[in-house]
Amino acid sequence: MGYDIALKLFGKLPVIYSSTNFHAVAYRWKCEINENTKIPAFLSQIPRAIGWQRQFKRENPKTGKVRYELAKVKPDSWLGKNYLYLQFGWLFIGLCGRILFFNADRLVLAGWLLFTIGAAIAVGYFYGGKSWCQYFCPMAPVQKIYSEPGGLFSNKAHMNDSTITQSMCRTVLPDGKEQSACVACQNPCIDIDSERSYWDGLKQPEESFLYYGYVGLVIGYFVYYYLYAGSWSYYFSGAWARQPDQLASLFDPGFYLFGQPINVPKIVAVPLTLGAFTAIAYWLGRRLEKRLKADTHRRKLNLSPEVIRHRIFTVCTFFIFNFFFIFGGRPLIQLLPLWIQYTYELGLVLLSTLWAYKTWRRSPDLYSRESLASRFRKQLEKLQLDVPQFLEGRSIGDLNTHEVYVLAKVLPGFTKEKRHQAYKGVVREALEEGYVNYSSSLGVLQQMRQELGITDDEHRQVLEELGVEDPELLNPDRQRNLENQIRLNGYRRSLERLVSLQQRQPDVNQFIQQDSSEISNLRRQYSITPQEEAWILSGLSPEAAIVRRTEFLIAQLPGLIASYRALNQPILREHRAVLTLLCESIHHKTELIVRSILEALVMLKNDPTAIDLARAFGQLHSAVLVELLEAEDWRDRLHPEVLQPLTQINEQPAACSVEAAPAEILVHLQALLQDQNPLIQAGGLFVIAQLDPAESKAIAVNFRHESIAPLVQQTAQLIGSLDAHPPLTAFPKLEKVVYLFNSDFFHRLHSETLMALSDRATIRSYKAGEMITEAGDTCRELLLLVEGDAKIYFHLDNQEKRVENLRPGQTLDELEVLAHSESRNTIVADSESTRILALPVDTFDDLLDADRDFARRVLEMESRQLQRFIRSLQPV
Repeated sequence: MGYDIALKLFGKLPVIYSSTNFHAVAYRWKCEINENTKIPAFLSQIPRAIGWQRQFKRENPKTGKVRYELAKVKPDSWLGKNYLYLQFGWLFIGLCGRILFFNADRLVLAGWLLFTIGAAIAVGYFYGGKSWCQYFCPMAPVQKIYSEPGGLFSNKAHMNDSTITQSMCRTVLPDGKEQSACVACQNPCIDIDSERSYWDGLKQPEESFLYYGYVGLVIGYFVYYYLYAGSWSYYFSGAWARQPDQLASLFDPGFYLFGQPINVPKIVAVPLTLGAFTAIAYWLGRRLEKRLKADTHRRKLNLSPEVIRHRIFTVCTFFIFNFFFIFGGRPLIQLLPLWIQYTYELGLVLLSTLWAYKTWRRSPDLYSRESLASRFRKQLEKLQLDVPQFLEGRSIGDLNTHEVYVLAKVLPGFTKEKRHQAYKGVVREALEEGYVNYSSSLGVLQQMRQELGITDDEHRQVLEELGVEDPELLNPDRQRNLENQIRLNGYRRSLERLVSLQQRQPDVNQFIQQDSSEISNLRRQYSITPQEEAWILSGLSPEAAIVRRTEFLIAQLPGLIASYRALNQPILREHRAVLTLLCESIHHKTELIVRSILEALVMLKNDPTAIDLARAFGQLHSAVLVELLEAEDWRDRLHPEVLQPLTQINEQPAACSVEAAPAEILVHLQALLQDQNPLIQAGGLFVIAQLDPAESKAIAVNFRHESIAPLVQQTAQLIGSLDAHPPLTAFPKLEKVVYLFNSDFFHRLHSETLMALSDRATIRSYKAGEMITEAGDTCRELLLLVEGDAKIYFHLDNQEKRVENLRPGQTLDELEVLAHSESRNTIVADSESTRILALPVDTFDDLLDADRDFARRVLEMESRQLQRFIRSLQPV
């Protein structure tokens, strides 16, 4: 009898514990207890504890230095792609084995447990981290279903300032503090942020198989007892746990229905029943999902496919949770007093209902808003603004997602510069964690920009600044994710602690060079590469990090200066319009770099390293540096000793070759093709076509096979099909973008905005004497003179006419366009080839509404023009 009860407890309590833990208790420490008290999970860490794990030898080909790193499951391996199917299969085998072998035979049960423990220890040897829990454990699918996207009272990792969240791997230091031991064995990791793991995997087909299949598997497991005995009394009485000859009945009839045994061996009937219920549940779930998606589309409901699937999963979890613990748990629960049974069932239904209500309202968008609001809250705290008077005793951390944005709008000290700084910090953190990349950041952060009043062009400017400060942030070949950041932070904190214990060795770099066994163990444990170690070491000292970044920025300037000079060669003079675009881009990037260098020198004050950096900076003879020192307050902010080498750059002007060979110019143009701005790529490709047609056609072939912007793709296709030295007029889209960029109105608008405007603009040609607009016409378009000459005849009140010549780049009748009024002037073409770019007034109005900075610039330009016009009418 004792074995019977123990078996029931063994079969029920682990799942009861894990489920109620996530649905009811969910205190901060519960996840760690849940993970580390599972025997196989605990024992799988034995190889790590004794330092006996599979490692790969890595040798630096340049230095010959050898390092070792732990083996981890690769995401693109078969196991990395199919581990959920493997875990579900193991769970399926375990449930079949329980009915067939374990229920009443303790020796078989012991053998199964020993096999599982041995497998867990073996996995701990072959793979690092919690690979047993993540990729092999048969209980992982159950935990995933019951714990995602979050518990009833559990904290939200994406809104938690703690560096150690939920049940992530950790170690306890001698002083009682916890430290991350994460080695990034899986991304995303359910133990770090269960909700993030849930939303990231929601679209995957294995998720639907897991949820729908698990419902069928559990139902099939309990229904089989009825199919085997012909009634429920066999299950509810617990007779299945007292069957002495269980192994002898494996080939007995496996079904008993309508008073007749069905001659299907039990060893076949069990997997057949569980498999059939699993397959039917999966089919019904997929069928229901498709039906609901079609119905939602037909009724035009604002529900994404992800939300529909999430709500179906929520219903599945709610149903199977109550079915398992109320119906499946009857053999154990009915042994208790009746009032405890009612309390138990009522408590389960109440808690699961509250969980379902909370989970039903979750969505990927809500998770994203909360995550971004949490990042923005951190940036507000860094700005050290005076906020207590607005919060009535609350802290910034107490504000919800909506309130934090409202606070930002009413704070008097939250200026445009601070808003830019806070948003830049959010983007940097999101890029570092892999939450967004260069391409997706515009869409993912859209809602946040709307809350803060930040335009798309301001966002692109932030990306440009971050790309200058840390180009690796925007490197598409470098995979960034939260788990990897946690791994690196864990190594950094372990290294800091190790260095602090070595009181005789205060120099970190010298201590690292000693390559002690402790350092080697840390490198191996966290799989640290030399590049990652160099980055971490630079971050241990803020001053060293500033110096390292400044040295990197100074090293970028010679190439930009050389490119600028190469583009200002006489051989390219006839392509001035495109060259202006390229030169402006180089000048803008140089300006960002120079400003970043000056900011760093201000922070370093009169440190000897700052003086050396200033000397190296000044020797580059940058014209942009001269402009900024004259136009801005850097002379007052920089220390005199640092300023001196910067102000001596004019005493030895740099030698500049008047002419450069085409081959040298081509080198710089090809470097521009690596820029992420499609305008620079297309412009550089066009200029290469003028210098070396054969080379441009070869480059164009490669561009046509890549996933690139439509402007670059069209330019590459035309270069491949046109004759040598094609004119700019042969590239319709590029031509419109170039002329918009060079105009007074649209100068320095971001590339995406210019390309969007060019799609709606048209170019018209006029001959000398042809009328472009006539007085009295309704202004429906903004006109831009791109080539040739034109004259505008002003009709004054005293019947006199005043004539003004227009030059390429000027706009025509812009005041009337702004006012949506009729034209009071007549514009006539004054050259044999006059070309006008026409932009619909609706497009122009949309741009004014969307971009406040552009609207302010237009207002300033028109104010100055009105002032000039009024002065011209006044008598001398």
